[in-house]
Amino acid sequence: MPGTARQYLELTKPRVVALIVFTAVIGMFLAVPGMVPLRPLLAGTLGIWLAAASAAAINHLIDQRIDKLMARTSQRPLATGALTPTQVLAFALILGTLSMAILIAFVNPLTAGLTFASLIGYAVVYTAYLKRATPQNIVIGGIAGAAPPVLGWAAVSDSVHPYALLLCLIIFVWTPPHFWALAIFRRDDYSRAQVPMLPVTHGVVYTRWHVLFYTILLVLVTALPYLTGMSGLFYFGGALVLGFGFLYYAIRLLHPPDPFFPMRVFNYSIVYLMALFAFLLVDHYLMPQAFQPGGLTFQKVG
Repeated sequence: MPGTARQYLELTKPRVVALIVFTAVIGMFLAVPGMVPLRPLLAGTLGIWLAAASAAAINHLIDQRIDKLMARTSQRPLATGALTPTQVLAFALILGTLSMAILIAFVNPLTAGLTFASLIGYAVVYTAYLKRATPQNIVIGGIAGAAPPVLGWAAVSDSVHPYALLLCLIIFVWTPPHFWALAIFRRDDYSRAQVPMLPVTHGVVYTRWHVLFYTILLVLVTALPYLTGMSGLFYFGGALVLGFGFLYYAIRLLHPPDPFFPMRVFNYSIVYLMALFAFLLVDHYLMPQAFQPGGLTFQKVG
């Protein structure tokens, strides 16, 4: 891939966006009893991907000063001068405009509106304000990153079902222990950049306990799809196994065996979320369901 194209691709944070799109697509499949109609599947996936990529590029633009100070981000295109702020802004606006055009024309206005709100929530509210304003930045701002399953559900059903909000809740609760594990490992970076992440403002020990508390809450929240009848025993069993694995990591993080252990927690959290949503998807097609039109009601049979 040519150097300039690679720099633009890096602006989109491909790994982060891949996880966002993955959870959105799972939301699409959970919104219907059978196969997702091809048009909302393709157009919705593309539109959500473009919006997430646009938000990522805006994040690069707003964070260019602190990116230069942090080892993890010092090689980003704006931090190195490979791209200019004008180029990044134009790129982000093009992606965002294409996203809205596709979602409005080929999906539905509800999905476009929710996607735009999510883009603004992450790129502006979180990145430009919350990230620098409070150590609870990732908690308050996490709602924007938790929205993709709702976007996917809305793309197929043109509605916001309580089950879609439950998927959003799972990611919302998952976000703090996921990100705080990284923040513990990179606390010197955040301190140098004067970003008030929890390990910087309240210390590493305090943050480790919060990772554990949120992980316990996450295990409880991930039981809700089973308890509400959204999913069956296959999902519930998988969620418990994954949850106990996360608890193991969170407990060990209280007295980590080495300085790199927080990154192992961080990496497990990514695998955890992908596997959890995979269990949701498989369970959805294993368990027979009665579906009422409009994507409004699910009821397990048997």
